Amino acid sequence: MDMKGYSVSWTKQHQKELFFAAHHTTRQHQCIQANHDATEETSSQQQNQYSLKLALSSTSQNTMLHAFVALLLLVTSIGTAFSHPTIASNSSSTLPAALSHFHANNNTLRPSAVLQKLRRIRAHLNKSNKPAVKTIKSPDGDLIDCVLSHQQPAFDHPQLKGQRPLDPPERPKGHTHTNGETVIESFQLWTDSGEACPEGTVPIRRTTEQDFLRASSVRRFGRKPRNVRRDSTGTGHEHAVVSVNGDQYYGAKASINVWTPSVTDPYEFSLSQIWVIAGSFGNDLNTIEAGWQVSPELYGDNYPRFFTYWTTDAYQATGCYNLLCSGFVQTNNRIAIGAAISPRSIYNGRQFDIGLMVWKDPKHGHWWLEFGSGLLVGYWPAYLFSHLRNHASMVQFGGEIVNSRSRGYHTGTQMGSGHFSGEGFRKAAYFRNLQVVDWDNNLLPLSNIHQLADHSNCYDIRMGSNSVWGTYFYYGGPGRNVRCP
Repeated sequence: MDMKGYSVSWTKQHQKELFFAAHHTTRQHQCIQANHDATEETSSQQQNQYSLKLALSSTSQNTMLHAFVALLLLVTSIGTAFSHPTIASNSSSTLPAALSHFHANNNTLRPSAVLQKLRRIRAHLNKSNKPAVKTIKSPDGDLIDCVLSHQQPAFDHPQLKGQRPLDPPERPKGHTHTNGETVIESFQLWTDSGEACPEGTVPIRRTTEQDFLRASSVRRFGRKPRNVRRDSTGTGHEHAVVSVNGDQYYGAKASINVWTPSVTDPYEFSLSQIWVIAGSFGNDLNTIEAGWQVSPELYGDNYPRFFTYWTTDAYQATGCYNLLCSGFVQTNNRIAIGAAISPRSIYNGRQFDIGLMVWKDPKHGHWWLEFGSGLLVGYWPAYLFSHLRNHASMVQFGGEIVNSRSRGYHTGTQMGSGHFSGEGFRKAAYFRNLQVVDWDNNLLPLSNIHQLADHSNCYDIRMGSNSVWGTYFYYGGPGRNVRCP
């Protein structure tokens, strides 16, 4: 059978299904009505008219004065904010761009609200964007900052302050890079410039005010929605996944086919990933996630991007995508988390996949991430977690999309390649060589496997096994079609 590979994404188990439910001002008008009695004396009438004119003139002047003062304060404050060195260097847009965004998204421009939001954005940017030793301009417009490894965002975390990245751990036994075949790896678009980050630094995708302005909330920027939904009947997040449970898991490995699925709504996404899960499906849910995603809201474009995620409280207050909060410690100077993957697979053409492995270091207990053929990206410290401090109770692989039904019907956002699993190699997306890590740091094939497609008329999944690909599956679909209204 002619085939190659598979993909990963964060979904539900056969019995416990996770869903993450992914936001006029009114104007008051005052009227002043003057009633004149025709029987009143002329002098009284003239006096009333004069008083009315004076009142209207005073009201108009006050209104204009207040508006002028507010506008002056707005321009002065925003100008000050964006003249700050960090903001100025991190901003690809200007004050008019910011103002036009607020004009487009608010019926009435409220200076105090604009100022408050921009001040919060400034505070976030000052905290998240670290001083760069070198900056590399990616062909897709990203700015990649080379930051000294001990100054990266991870070390803002209270339990990591003052530390430095750890040395590489022992890899799981049975781990090979190529599985005896020629592998064409996907790397990243920013490296096409020929530039690289120096030793002792880590490449970090710079966050801009435009990233924040696209987000539905400054406070929730870089985080997943907090609602965890167990039913699969409504709108929201839809999955096509393979999962294993019923044992203690210390890692997972797969090769994930990379595509560029169409995302039809700016607040939807399409991703393929591995989930390492522990805890209940309540507020104590712990997850580690890694894969690729297309997310116009988060990144501002439709490129598939290498991403990571973690949470220790079911997406409520902890964790984030990539390095947008403190936690994940990056150790590699060649991979930028959140940067675009290049090349991508072509329908009925050449196929590309990325190898991903997450495993628990037997010595220190931290969860490490490997990308491609042996590139250690970094690790999630064990003390970020509660349940995952010990081991995982479930591992999932597959695809996920958000179905917002913003047009009143099922989204046309694609999963995987945008084609159903039945089309097979070169047409449907895949995950291949699925494995888990046991208590003794051995890579093993999957057992007790479940597969699930929430809405198989929209996105489906088909599993298989052979001597070259091990356990694999094809998955995905176009979303809205005649059988998926």
